[in-house]
Amino acid sequence: MEINAAKGTRTYQVWPGNNVFFCHGRLVCGPDQRGLFLTSVSILISTWIFTIYIANDLQNTNPTLVITICLILTIVIIVNLILVTAIDPGITPRSTQQSSIEDTDSSNGSRRKKVTINGVQLKLKFCRIYRIFRPPRSCHCAICDNCVEKFDHHCPWIGQCIALRNYRFCLAFLITALMFFIYIFAFSCWRIHQRVLESGIGLFGMLMNCPETLALTLFSFAAIWFLGGLAIFHSYLTAINQTAYENFRNSYEGSPKPYDKGIIGNITEVLFAPLPPSRVDFRAEAMPRWNVEDEMPPLG
Repeated sequence: MEINAAKGTRTYQVWPGNNVFFCHGRLVCGPDQRGLFLTSVSILISTWIFTIYIANDLQNTNPTLVITICLILTIVIIVNLILVTAIDPGITPRSTQQSSIEDTDSSNGSRRKKVTINGVQLKLKFCRIYRIFRPPRSCHCAICDNCVEKFDHHCPWIGQCIALRNYRFCLAFLITALMFFIYIFAFSCWRIHQRVLESGIGLFGMLMNCPETLALTLFSFAAIWFLGGLAIFHSYLTAINQTAYENFRNSYEGSPKPYDKGIIGNITEVLFAPLPPSRVDFRAEAMPRWNVEDEMPPLG
């Protein structure tokens, strides 16, 4: 018999998904970090331009206070970004057992099970990669190659799945980032107004004399619309206790919503309920996997 996992090997070292692990499996990140890099750099550069070129030139204000608030918002954003990116979003364990023939629906050749939640009957889909019936509200992310509980979406700007265990941190990141860009947009507009009154220059003059201020103002304006739309959409989803994946697929159209507990109950469950522990211990010693041929009886 041949063992596929050597003794002493940790789960994160042989995990078949596409995740990237850091700190010996303590940090679980998505496979593509380019979006995360772009998001982080955009925030840090915006902070740098604001503190160096705008905050110190504002009149009738306390530059130290303005800069301090900006730095506090930046730190909060980065902390939330790290939490969203680096914790297990809700990855489910993989099965090492083959499914039984009884699990197959012979009418259409697919594997399905049904469960009843709050009086509503739901179908559980069989994942051929995991060889399990996915838990309710879960989905297999093709990018990360994982089945993820309460899957919302895979965010390209963060490079990670947004799901059961990091959704509230994603909301916190959206809201704090929106506050940050509103803050620097307001002061940038004020600085542009002061410059126009001081020198009488128009838009072309601002582009020549203060390109960084104008660029930050336009970028902040675009970010406010983008983040504001996402914040409103996810606030709505939180109020009805629905994921973006469920909303996109109209999963409960024409039937009662099994997870709707009223606005207060939904907000409490999504934002304040204790986070469940990770179902996969990526730092645990990997269990050996036996070759399928070894489980077959010898011929003859």
